[in-house]
Amino acid sequence: MQALRGVITGFAVSLNTLVFSLSLVPPALVKLLVPVPAVRRLASRALAALASAWVAVNNGWIAAVRPSARWDVQGLEGLDPRGWYLVASNHQTWVDILVLQRIFHGRIPFLKFFLKRELIYVPVIGLAWWALDFPFMSRGKTKGALQKDLETTRRACEKFKQIPTSVMNFVEGTRATPEKRALDKSTYRHLLKPKIGGLSVALATMGEQFQAMLDVTIVYPRGVPTFWDLLCGRLDAVIVRVQPRAIPVDLVGVEHASERAHVVKLGRWVEQIWKDKDRLIDELLAGANGSAGGSSSGAGAPSETAARETHAA
Repeated sequence: MQALRGVITGFAVSLNTLVFSLSLVPPALVKLLVPVPAVRRLASRALAALASAWVAVNNGWIAAVRPSARWDVQGLEGLDPRGWYLVASNHQTWVDILVLQRIFHGRIPFLKFFLKRELIYVPVIGLAWWALDFPFMSRGKTKGALQKDLETTRRACEKFKQIPTSVMNFVEGTRATPEKRALDKSTYRHLLKPKIGGLSVALATMGEQFQAMLDVTIVYPRGVPTFWDLLCGRLDAVIVRVQPRAIPVDLVGVEHASERAHVVKLGRWVEQIWKDKDRLIDELLAGANGSAGGSSSGAGAPSETAARETHAA
């Protein structure tokens, strides 16, 4: 029955994503072809509404396939849906993206990722990413090329001064697994070594705009799920902690972003955050295991925080 549920849910998710992508094309073409600011703003609002609807549908099927799942989410108070945020999270599975979209839906602007410039040429979805104002960047290798990339990306992000924006970055750069941690020679129990390139670009190009960095820690106390597990309704418990962090003013701006002293300072700031995150994951896992009470299904009653989050989603 779980496999059948997964097939049905997978078909519904694929259909939802196809319809969403195709629905973005008309307003995206208007935005691309009509150089009138008022018209482009109207198209952007339509695109944002469609993206929000897509996330809402995803939230609906996630809740439907496992209504008894426990979502323990803390730290969402005081967020501004019309604000500017840099979101940094640990990364274990593609499910993380849907978890982040669910907990932040309606609380902060639609999450956007820095993408490689080549991805703008992907049929349909490349146009959708462009239309949704995902920031595109090159990958300069030399100091001079990096500085040029930063200036180009900064100019591309000027629009975000008027458009509330959340930029998402998985600091580890890839999904953390025991094998990757061993290969990475990571000193952390649960994390890969942080890679600060994405944060550096975000802070250099948009740092003045961000109200805070939202430091997100995601824990799956019953084991890291695959996307297929999510489709089948096997995700029975999620713990998320969101901690807003003030961004040091000396880490903001494009002028010194490629200088070694700046890179070292940013690295130290992120490393301390990562040490705190590693300890927090230990504490959350210990607390979850201690409160499990020997239950094999993990289908407990949602906490008060989880009930509020689910209702909001």
